[in-house]
Parts: sequence; structure tokens; C-alpha cells
Amino acid sequence: MARSFSPALFQFLRDLEANNDREWFNQNKDRYERYVRDDGLRFVAEFRPYLHKISPHLVADDRPVGGSLFRIYRDTRFSKDKTPYKTNTGIHFRHEAAKDVHAPGFYLHIDPSGSFAGAGIWRPDSTTAGKIRETIMADPAGWKRAAHGQGFAAVYTLEGDSLKRPPRGVAPDDPLVDDLKRKDFLGSTGVTQKTLTSSGFLEDYADLCNAAAPFMRFLCGAVGLPF
Repeated sequence: MARSFSPALFQFLRDLEANNDREWFNQNKDRYERYVRDDGLRFVAEFRPYLHKISPHLVADDRPVGGSLFRIYRDTRFSKDKTPYKTNTGIHFRHEAAKDVHAPGFYLHIDPSGSFAGAGIWRPDSTTAGKIRETIMADPAGWKRAAHGQGFAAVYTLEGDSLKRPPRGVAPDDPLVDDLKRKDFLGSTGVTQKTLTSSGFLEDYADLCNAAAPFMRFLCGAVGLPF
């Protein structure tokens, strides 16, 4: 089986970090197209049947624009950092019911400084976060199995920002207060360059997503989405 990603992808991203300007990028655009765009889109397409077995409601969209592969171009409008390009590659397998990065889904982040696989919901709006917290309080045992059970916790670490104080209606001494304070409901696990560039990465990534399936099922159920 061919490799999904090449070590040349990591070298391109390192070189881009050192030369983050349009002139250099245009001179090396063929490297971007081959090792980032084309290999990324091919991975999305090849992962589709694996993803469908995990959940038929998550989408592997291999369109070059607006699909699962994030754009390399940075939005610099409101940033002090005006470098035009991202020095990492992101792939998001989102739920079919939602179209942005705040939807429940699986995420793959490829970065020479540290790559990882993620699962969950990043920065949901207040209504969605409220539904998740309400479901955790209504079914604490189910949440513990999903987020702290051996299958998930052995692979993933819960990440993200939290409120400084418990949300309204949550006692400070609630056994799950730390989880109920979360702004993000997601887990991540590191992935090495060796793993990412191995010939078996499709299966390895499918295993990581399978390990997070109970966590994803809980979150989707909490916000009224099928998994």
C-alpha cells in the first residue's frame, strides 16, 4: 500500500515557515500542489470508506475548495501576523448537518512542530455548549464512559479552554465541574511523522477515530445529531 503522506510534505512546511511570502510560495507551488493539496485530497478520498464504517453521518469531502482539506491561505484581516500562509495542514471530517469548523467531527493536524489527531467539538456556540453540559449532568455515567473510559482515555487527552467559574446551575463541588466548565469538548492524541508517512497510516488513523467513536456518539446525541 502506498504512503498517504510523504516526508516531502514536512520538508515543504519547514521551508515555508522559513520563507513565508508569496514570491517563495509561487516559486515552490508545485511542491505545495503535489505534497499538500494532492496528497491531502487523495487521503480524504481514500479515508471515505473507513469513515463511513465509523459513522455514515460524517463527511470526507475531497473537493479542492470548501471540502475537508483546509486552505493553506491565512485570513490576515484581523491579525497582527500578516504572513500569508499556514505552516501546517488541517483536515476536518465534519458532521453532515453542519458546515464549519465548530461542527462535531474528526480532525487531523499535520505540523513539523507536532502533529495530532483530534475528535469532538471545538468552540461550540453557547446554545450548543449548554446542551452538552445539560446532557453531561443528566447522564454523568454515560459521559464518564465516553470521555474517561479506558478505550478513549488510553488514547486521547481532553483539551481546550475552560470557563474561569462553573456555568450557571453547576455547583463548584460537582464531581464533573472541570468538564462542565469546558468551552471545547474535544480530545487529541499526538501522531509522529514516522506514523503519518508510513504505508499503513489509513488504518492507523481509522483506529484512532474508532477509539473516539463513543465520545463522538455522546456529543452528537447531546446536540441532537445522529452518529
